[in-house]
Amino acid sequence: MTEIARSDAADFGRLVTVNAPDGPREIDIYTDEGYRVLSQLWTRSGWQHKSTYELVWMGIPIIQLPEDILMMQELIWRVRPDVIIESGVAHGGALILYASLLDAIGKGQVVGVDIEIRKYNRLAIEAHPMSKRITLIEGDSVSDDTLARVRSEIPPGASVMVALDSNHTRAHVTAELERYAPLVTPGSYCVVFDSVMTMVSDAPNAGEDWQKDNPLEAVDAFLGEHKEFEVDESFNRLEVTYCQSGFLRRLEADPELC
Repeated sequence: MTEIARSDAADFGRLVTVNAPDGPREIDIYTDEGYRVLSQLWTRSGWQHKSTYELVWMGIPIIQLPEDILMMQELIWRVRPDVIIESGVAHGGALILYASLLDAIGKGQVVGVDIEIRKYNRLAIEAHPMSKRITLIEGDSVSDDTLARVRSEIPPGASVMVALDSNHTRAHVTAELERYAPLVTPGSYCVVFDSVMTMVSDAPNAGEDWQKDNPLEAVDAFLGEHKEFEVDESFNRLEVTYCQSGFLRRLEADPELC
């Protein structure tokens, strides 16, 4: 992992020395490489300090980076889906974000799925002005019963977007991708959150197996078997993100038939 070791005294503020796999070397922070290195360091430090827990959207805590919030609003405004399915409700801030954007567009519903929706989180969501565009489903996201309930909320012919932000183990994300990615309509997206776990696997608060047990591993395996999806790197252009390679676009046509 690349790390900054010190600032160069002769060019203070512009040149930094990094400890790279091939040894220490200087980089200019104004170069593309410098920007990537600083972005990674900022992302890793912010993860450790839980900076995402400081943000709210329209009064409800939203556990997302500001950069990812901006990318999600850009994506939703561009695609304008009829239904957004989010696995992982937490406090509900992301549901409110998505519902508020759909409200501005003038259509659409958000379906929030979680194995446990805590009482006061549910009350806050249901009391919010955006609740008119939100349906809450409590249950295991990968169970047949829960999936059937989600499917029942999708009107015939509706365009669908999916956001996966619940249990972030490789096995669970793999299971969610297999069940929810097929609901995504051509031209729309399945967004997988917290693929950043690989990058922050050395953080003091990281889990023991994060280097291999993470959503990015699930995404890589899924893409190897599902050529109808591709990574849209344009939504990672800000570099600071918890969704590295996580914006998966469903192609307009089956590549096997082209």
